[in-house]
Amino acid sequence: MGNRLAAVLRAGRSVISNSQDLINDPSTQDKGLSGQAVQEQVLQAYLEANGEPPLTADLSDKERRMTETQLAAMVEVIDENQTIINAEGIEFKGFIPAIFARLVNEKFAEEMSSEARVKVTAPKDLVRNRMARPDGWENQVIEEKFRKGDWPIGEAFYEQTTVDGKPAFRMLIPEYYSDSCLACHGSPAGDTDVTGFPKEGGSLGDLAGAISITLFE
Repeated sequence: MGNRLAAVLRAGRSVISNSQDLINDPSTQDKGLSGQAVQEQVLQAYLEANGEPPLTADLSDKERRMTETQLAAMVEVIDENQTIINAEGIEFKGFIPAIFARLVNEKFAEEMSSEARVKVTAPKDLVRNRMARPDGWENQVIEEKFRKGDWPIGEAFYEQTTVDGKPAFRMLIPEYYSDSCLACHGSPAGDTDVTGFPKEGGSLGDLAGAISITLFE
């Protein structure tokens, strides 16, 4: 289930990433990016990336409910941000994949926090939003696993542990800088990017962050 939640989130971010030119077009008032329209693109992106739709007949009731809640959160986030998405005369809206993912995860938590949590985090020295800072478990995995040279690229770490005193299955999935990331996170380090943050000086393929999944028993 953790892999599915991560894959749905990645599909959603990819749609927002591919829509940045349209979102930031200052001359078009109606971008055609309603929640329903974006959801259709997310479903297609998931299918192309995973070879099957996110909602399949073999899902358990719990898996289906979580996936449907995550997809519904994406629709709500897009619909709630129509004013900024469609704003005229603004060249950079700030509605980037990272913001979209955070808002979706927060909305998902409103419904599912007692059963599951989804978070995008990063090494402490790369975190821009304090709310995304890794907790102790996440930081340990990042530093002792993902930042070691022998960790297999893309391989998730998972463990049965406790969260808030409750038994939980935790999964952390590493993510790496792609070409599209480097406009904000690449070189030269320290230069201000379009969002107003200093660039990290990252290179293609460097560890950029991780998707953290918590599933309560």
